Amino acid sequence: MKNVLLKTFITLGNVRRDRKGQDLIEYALMAGFVAVSAGAIMPSVAGSISKIFSSVASVTCAATGQSGC
Repeated sequence: MKNVLLKTFITLGNVRRDRKGQDLIEYALMAGFVAVSAGAIMPSVAGSISKIFSSVASVTCAATGQSGC
């Protein structure tokens, strides 16, 4: 029981220090915000933005190998 608890604390500590994906998420959120803002300001661009996001979603779904995304 003691070893399991110690291993859990070590794992939680490692997860807390791992910030490799944080920058990628921040950039993705910023790109999404800019795209939504551009779509709201320029309605003629909204169709293009929608196509791009649909394409990205399709590629992401295919890359994960999940069916029914």
